[in-house]
Amino acid sequence: MNIELLLAFIAYAIVSAITPGPNNMMLLASGLNYGIRKTVPHIAGIVFGFGLMVFLAGMGLLSILDYVPFLYQILHIASVLYLLYLAWKIASASPLDSNKSSKKNPMTFWQAVAFQWVNPKALVMAMAAITTYVPDEPESAFVLNVVIVSLIYAIVTIPCAGIWAIFGNSFRRFLSNPLYYRIFNITMAVLLVLSLYPLLGEIKRIFI
Repeated sequence: MNIELLLAFIAYAIVSAITPGPNNMMLLASGLNYGIRKTVPHIAGIVFGFGLMVFLAGMGLLSILDYVPFLYQILHIASVLYLLYLAWKIASASPLDSNKSSKKNPMTFWQAVAFQWVNPKALVMAMAAITTYVPDEPESAFVLNVVIVSLIYAIVTIPCAGIWAIFGNSFRRFLSNPLYYRIFNITMAVLLVLSLYPLLGEIKRIFI
């Protein structure tokens, strides 16, 4: 990979990782509901899970979906159902209460890793990174480029994801009022549901 392509990819990785999507909407809500410390495993799971997804995409794993349409359809349906469940969980979160905070259960590391496989934005980002920024070279060079792209994406995701969690945590002082807190969580839930829009056409085609 030449330096021009590498710099172009880094710019793409930063923009795609920091823009709104299911991961970032959930981190924003998690920062508010659980605080930074309890959200760290969630961030780590995204970083590891997405980096792994990019690597596996480069190794051709996701191309299997082109040959097994049924699995692709199941993945789309699972994405919609799980994101709707998470949206409901965020919208129904109880107001901040320091006495109850220890009982709250944020997304764990492995849940965040697994979530990447039903995250439509993550799937698109992984495939776009490989098809656009990994040159078609001999096998050894190709694998090295896939590793480089995967590591860069994982590294870039750390601050991009952290910013959203910090941003959510900063709202804690302003949302002590239960009404404002509820409005914020419902807004996050609605934005998470809206992120499903690209999948709705796919789901419609499956059943029509």
